[in-house]
Amino acid sequence: MEEARARNSFPCEVVMGIFSNICSIYCFHQQFLLPALEKRMEEWDLNPRIGDILQKLAPFLKMYGEYVKNFDRAMELVNTWMQRSSQFKAIIHNIQKEEMCGNLTLQHHMLEPVQRIPRYELLLKDYLHRLPEDADDFKDAQKSLELIATAAEHSNAAIRKMERMRKLLKVYELLGGEEDIVNPTNELIKEGHILKLSAKNGTSQDRYLILFNDRLLYCVPKLRLIGQKFGVRARIDVDGMETSSMNVPRTFLVSGKQRSLELQAIQATIQRHEQTLETFRMLNCSFREEDFTPPNSPNCTELGKRAPTPIREKEVTLCMKCQEPFNSITKRRHHCKACGHVVCGKCSEFRARLLYDNNRANRVCIDCYTTLVSKSLNIYITNAAMNCSDVGWRSYREPAGVRSCSQTGRYPRPSRKKGRSQYLREKAHDWLKI
Repeated sequence: MEEARARNSFPCEVVMGIFSNICSIYCFHQQFLLPALEKRMEEWDLNPRIGDILQKLAPFLKMYGEYVKNFDRAMELVNTWMQRSSQFKAIIHNIQKEEMCGNLTLQHHMLEPVQRIPRYELLLKDYLHRLPEDADDFKDAQKSLELIATAAEHSNAAIRKMERMRKLLKVYELLGGEEDIVNPTNELIKEGHILKLSAKNGTSQDRYLILFNDRLLYCVPKLRLIGQKFGVRARIDVDGMETSSMNVPRTFLVSGKQRSLELQAIQATIQRHEQTLETFRMLNCSFREEDFTPPNSPNCTELGKRAPTPIREKEVTLCMKCQEPFNSITKRRHHCKACGHVVCGKCSEFRARLLYDNNRANRVCIDCYTTLVSKSLNIYITNAAMNCSDVGWRSYREPAGVRSCSQTGRYPRPSRKKGRSQYLREKAHDWLKI
């Protein structure tokens, strides 16, 4: 902002458009949320709870909705001015070189506030999962989680509202500003080309229909290279509008208070629609029945021993495990580091040690986690059964923690009620915890 004012190299409005209300968000965290949490951490032994703080301050998290709503426009402004202004580009590059930026781009840091509310929600869920139900903080934490979930929904609603307004503006430009459709109560449902059958001679004429939640616009194309593309010929209220099929194939009648139209679907459109349905059907079958795997990916025997070939994130719109659709806020894409599938956070909330990555813990999907853990468990139990002597088993009485037989030469004495195999499995599960 100071650079823009001093050198007048780019408008101050650009900076405001990029960062939106980030100053308000920063002040809220710097002056209220962070000091309250730091103070509570200092006195945690006397008052071990955070639910009351979050319950008090969670309603203010709705201010993230304004930032999230402006995020796409902010990205466009950054990309546009990086190309338009060399001074703007130089300033951004100098900022990104600073140590506090961690070699990350401005766009990466701008994404952090968008992800903040979902992260709060996940952290609070994990906190509640580990908190006993009879704890003093349990009820406050539950209430806080509800409030934070409301803030997340507020951000999602802001995104949906912005998308609706974008669609309305696009249609507004197609109609050359003739129709007053840019209104928060209006919702665009469907638009597209269609054939209208002439009442005089039965010939088909190319027309364009735009369906809103309250009206249907019957439009005719205008032969213009720029500007207005369609003119509104008739407006039919949805209230009282009826549709009925005709004897002619692909033909139907739309009758309303203002006008009745005999319309016919375009054959090419029907074919594209059928091809799309068939493509989705085949993809769905391949995901569910054939357990689709990327090319050159490791099979079951090589799982974890060889790096997979990851599927491109842009090619996948649904989680390859639960089939839920992805979005940029609450259902983000993640790669399974074992098989390469693109899955959601819920289906990849597991960690497993992978041999190809020096036995380090990596994010894996639920199927790979089950396979890897069962393999490790079988190896662990086999080695334990081979290495643990009956003498050492019976003589050792005090627990020695979870260590391998090569380290201890024996195992802690099992409970009388538990068999040796069951005891080994429990210890193996402890050893495999990550």
